[in-house]
Amino acid sequence: MRETSPDRVFIFDTTLRDGEQSPGFHLDANSKLRIARQLEKLGVDVIEAGFPISSPGDFEACRRIAREIRGATVTALARAVKEDIDAVWGAIKEAENPQIHIVLSVSDVHINRKLGMTREQVLARGAEMVAYARSLCENVQYSPEDAGRADPDYLIETVETMIAAGANVINIPDTTGYCLPYEFGELVRRVMSEARGSSAALFSVHCHNDLGLAVANTLAALAAGARRVECTINGIGERAGNTSLEEIVMLLNVRQNKLGLECGVVTKEITRTSRLVAELTGTPVQPNKAVVGANAFAHASGIHQDGVL
Repeated sequence: MRETSPDRVFIFDTTLRDGEQSPGFHLDANSKLRIARQLEKLGVDVIEAGFPISSPGDFEACRRIAREIRGATVTALARAVKEDIDAVWGAIKEAENPQIHIVLSVSDVHINRKLGMTREQVLARGAEMVAYARSLCENVQYSPEDAGRADPDYLIETVETMIAAGANVINIPDTTGYCLPYEFGELVRRVMSEARGSSAALFSVHCHNDLGLAVANTLAALAAGARRVECTINGIGERAGNTSLEEIVMLLNVRQNKLGLECGVVTKEITRTSRLVAELTGTPVQPNKAVVGANAFAHASGIHQDGVL
């Protein structure tokens, strides 16, 4: 598949990081490694292995995944502090294609209440930490957290600053699942067209499903020019979950003639991956879940059966 074509969408799987933040979930290192091996077979482009600073167990799981997985990029999450970045690098530096992922708030509600900082302090902290991460690793992703509720002008300034500091992937997250598809698409389009230096970065999106719009928002962002999607198997994740990998991949696949986009996922591995994640997390897939639910291809209505026949 032509990796450089503008119609190529890169699939970033965060089942092992954001998916594991689902209430009551805990995956040990062996379970994480089993899922990572299956994600490699599935053909995802990026595996986010975890949050290494959070526990020695997660650090070790990330390190084992980085040592074993080949082909896919292996990344892990850091807050914009040196200790977190050092933990990520310590865990993933043996990967064939390592990437450091840094997250720092961009909305005023987060900056004021969560961080107790000013906008200028956040920009300076972010730029310093991106530059530090780039001194360790040539691939650095920056996520301005809560971008969906941020002042767009400040978001654009943030993106410019982080690209100038060395970030080569910018992820725009709808952290609270608040945006409407046309709003989110317009936000992504505006950032990509107005932020200086944006042509030097790959733009990714990370949508949450609080209002059931994660896949719709992701699709709107792809239409606006984003080319990487952060998603999880079975749509698992904190609160109402994340963009569902199987839904976005099958949308790209089934409607390729209309969308003109493609990805490298091996679709015949989707069901196997879904079942493995359900088994290891102890969380069954709802029967009416799109693509992977038990009822997705079942028809009880005579009219429907007639239509299918």
